[in-house]
Amino acid sequence: MLRARVASFNVKNLIGPEQEYYKFQQYTEEEYAWKSDWLAEQLVTMDADIVGFQEIFEEAALSDVIEAADEIGQESNEVSVPDRSKRYRKRAIFRKLSYTGYDDAALAFAPNVNDGEAGHRRPGVALLSRFGFEGTPEVIQELKTPMDIPFQDFDGEEGGYYRVSRLSRPILKARIPMGREVVTVFNTHLKSKLGEFVRPEDAEFAPESDLASYDAVGRALGSARAAMRRMAEAWVLRGEIVAELKAGRPVIVMGDFNDSENAVSSEIIAGEKPFKNYSWMLRHNAKASNDRYSREENEHIQEAIASVQLHSAEKLFVKKSMRDMVYTSAFGGVFESIDQIYMSRHFVPEAGGELGEMEYFSVLNDHLTDGSHAEAPYNKLASDHGQIMVHLALNDKRGDKR
Repeated sequence: MLRARVASFNVKNLIGPEQEYYKFQQYTEEEYAWKSDWLAEQLVTMDADIVGFQEIFEEAALSDVIEAADEIGQESNEVSVPDRSKRYRKRAIFRKLSYTGYDDAALAFAPNVNDGEAGHRRPGVALLSRFGFEGTPEVIQELKTPMDIPFQDFDGEEGGYYRVSRLSRPILKARIPMGREVVTVFNTHLKSKLGEFVRPEDAEFAPESDLASYDAVGRALGSARAAMRRMAEAWVLRGEIVAELKAGRPVIVMGDFNDSENAVSSEIIAGEKPFKNYSWMLRHNAKASNDRYSREENEHIQEAIASVQLHSAEKLFVKKSMRDMVYTSAFGGVFESIDQIYMSRHFVPEAGGELGEMEYFSVLNDHLTDGSHAEAPYNKLASDHGQIMVHLALNDKRGDKR
């Protein structure tokens, strides 16, 4: 049985030293060295086979981190893992202590088409895979044809539409060999919760951004714009996911959703959950009170929904471990999970999947502070996200339930 670890890692603004990424924000040589070392140590701790990275400004900086991780990991192996002359080298503990390098791994980087000049940079995403890629990974950001989301007023009249022509950040889509299957992996970073404010023509800034003249209603509208964009981006991703599932490909989706596991954008990505029974429901074209879906139609509807539904690794873990919560973000006293890994039913035996199952779900969040903590400045260099990782056991052949 093959085991694989799949992780999501928002690194928080990875870029080389003395480069202004956001206005007046950059790293000194010393800060960059500290950040790179910290990120490398986190990578060694995870020792994941597939890692989806968010907030990558430069591929070169990420390559430096991966190289540093391999150096740290090799040094650890030399003191922690017995050589071939030791009879006890095959004990399970040493497999857990051993680090596997990324020398032969494949790395794909998706820069952000919205990236600008110094002080106005925009980060991209990346995927690292020890299993390589099948074909060339695809970047989804600039849509070939704008997608309109139409609205209708309650009286049935046209209610306008919301147009999506470009995503705030790229989605990286890659097909990765895992065991006996090729799995489509999506790495995404949805629009943040920061409000979107419209700057008037010839104005230096949007009025709502002036906190000294606080505009509560205007800022609420900015939050609404951000939420609409985030949900629209989730809808675009959902379309890509369904296309892969209908083509018979297993799917894993990871990344920074900027919303909790129960938020609307997450529900859009995962798909709706089927009711236990649709036979009691009125048909969509009912002509009488007893005009309901048949038992046969109920089974068809159940399968149609379940076949394209994704399952939250976090929720599976909470249910399996009897824990009450997981969190990957802490800010201002609010703890929530905004980083997620979702899997198609191929990896969920109780949903009929035979490709494998999740054995464990890891969360690295001991470095997080809530913004008011005395150690909060530490977050400038460490990430303000917890890293998450799914531990998968993959069956060697169809029907293998060992």
